[in-house]
Amino acid sequence: MPFQETLLSFASRWECDENNHLNIQFYFGIFEEADRQFQLLSGFSDAIAGQRRVRHVRFLREVKSGDLVRVASGVAFDGPHMLTVVHEMFDGATGDLTATAIDGYAPNASSARTLRTRFKDFMVPMPAHANPQEIAATPVNTRMTLDTLLSAGAVLSHRATVLARHQGADNRADDQFAVSCASNASPHFWEKTPLKQAYHKENGLGRLTTEAKLTWLSPLKAGDAILVLSNLTAVQDKSFTLRHHLFESRTKRLAAVCDSAVLPLDLQIRQPAALPEQTRRDLTALCL
Repeated sequence: MPFQETLLSFASRWECDENNHLNIQFYFGIFEEADRQFQLLSGFSDAIAGQRRVRHVRFLREVKSGDLVRVASGVAFDGPHMLTVVHEMFDGATGDLTATAIDGYAPNASSARTLRTRFKDFMVPMPAHANPQEIAATPVNTRMTLDTLLSAGAVLSHRATVLARHQGADNRADDQFAVSCASNASPHFWEKTPLKQAYHKENGLGRLTTEAKLTWLSPLKAGDAILVLSNLTAVQDKSFTLRHHLFESRTKRLAAVCDSAVLPLDLQIRQPAALPEQTRRDLTALCL
């Protein structure tokens, strides 16, 4: 069966960052709404497949202010998870594929045949372009505590409070809120590294996120205060991976982890820029 159309939208100027590119939090917000519509159309729910374990987004083409957004969704049984809900985002005017999201579920193995039958009208083959490339598909399963991370060198990079407007229909903080915290944390983290704002301005560079994964470990609700600890996890020639831990401030409970793959972007030619070897060494030394 073909993918089901689940969202028609528009990229507003206020949703774009300093590079006039749709901020990653709004990609997650778009996919979250598309998923709600897909559940309505298909009858899919957590009660049937278990709670979603992870959402993994790949950013394939820049979405800018004024661009039309269209999303189509389906269920794949040949993806990286036992059951994978796949969302594809397109430019509504040109038809170009701009981003993908896969939602990972792990239902009971004995129910696989029943689920295949139940969702046969919504089954799609897993698209190769939606498979994770730079970040592992599996959900983050960490026992790292706030104090352990601080002792290891993680950077306190953001504080926020969950408000009513940040909650979804289930009265829990939504994906867009969690990713907005990671997005706001990133520039403060980079100021603790060689890639400070001044370095980017001097070299005509920006930063482009190519992939992001959100793992919820416990829920957040309105009134909860959160803080974010950030650290690098790996450095490559032209890219690096960054991890943001969202803790509930009062109890120091880990609520979510957002991983992202980032590359330096030459703003003049809009292409990845190689970092000097010494800069890469300095960044590697900061990895946890």
